[in-house]
Amino acid sequence: MNPPFTQQAFFEVFRLYNEAVWPLQLAFNALALAALALVFVRRGGSGRAVAAILAVLWAWMGIVYHLVYFREINPAAMLFGALFLAGAAAFAWAGVVRGRLHFVPTGGAAGAVGSALIVYALVVYPLLAVLIGHGYPAMPTFGLPCPTTLFTLGMLAYLEPPRPRAVFVVPILWSLVGAQAALAFGMLEDFGLVLAGIAGLWLVFQGRTKSDERSLVS
Repeated sequence: MNPPFTQQAFFEVFRLYNEAVWPLQLAFNALALAALALVFVRRGGSGRAVAAILAVLWAWMGIVYHLVYFREINPAAMLFGALFLAGAAAFAWAGVVRGRLHFVPTGGAAGAVGSALIVYALVVYPLLAVLIGHGYPAMPTFGLPCPTTLFTLGMLAYLEPPRPRAVFVVPILWSLVGAQAALAFGMLEDFGLVLAGIAGLWLVFQGRTKSDERSLVS
């Protein structure tokens, strides 16, 4: 399905956003690194702090990007904004209020998936965008939906099972929606969203399966 806007209009939204909010992009990258550090240097309340960072990022994208900027070219941005705010609420409720999100260093396949998605989101994604010709400021920077979705799913790989499914719903949905930009506008950097969505589904059911097996044994 073709989007109701042109490629030029799409990249113009990125330009307007990036020029207006600079240098907050640096702050968002710092928040991402802080969240990652809290996984490996655990302190009391680190899970709540990571969840709060993710909630802030998703609320920012819902309000500022979708409702203020993207709405100018796409009426569906109202729906997307509400969806992202629901994602922010899921992180706030499950992680900050209830304290059910426990991020821990993990090895194996989950750790590899998490590390790969985080490195892709923070390092490979912007480099690939520039190499393709999507240079700053007309490019998706961290704090915008696609790279932040990749980072979020990477962070969720560090969740201690059983992983609450509610926090996966919106990132996985957006991995499907956002991947359409890769097809419609040749944004090769966004093809990673397809693999990220598949990884997110695997994480949900992989963690749930192990939890169910422990319950049966006990």
